Amino acid sequence: MSASAQTQTAEVITKEDGATVINTTTLADDVEGYAGPTPLKIFIKKDKIEKIEPLKNVETPKYWALIKRDLLSKWNGLTAKKAATQQVDVVTGATYSSEAVIENVRRGLDYYNKKK
Repeated sequence: MSASAQTQTAEVITKEDGATVINTTTLADDVEGYAGPTPLKIFIKKDKIEKIEPLKNVETPKYWALIKRDLLSKWNGLTAKKAATQQVDVVTGATYSSEAVIENVRRGLDYYNKKK
């Protein structure tokens, strides 16, 4: 593995409080919501999604609050394999941002499932 590939892997997968954490910043840097990228941290413990946290973004706070409330917990408790294929509805009024979050989750979990 090249040094740059090792660096990228180190940035994408980390450990935090006993969980494996996938950071989608570089995995989905081409995925944009309404106003720009919507990177996430996906926390996986014992191969199940523990939680998903948003990272810094420039989405409209009003709509981002809806996504945090109504969308990010949809994968909690699912195995990484099941969550990667889970069909999740977008949040009404925040369609672009929701679609970007869903794609970030899918890419993060695909990466995790290939690397574990």
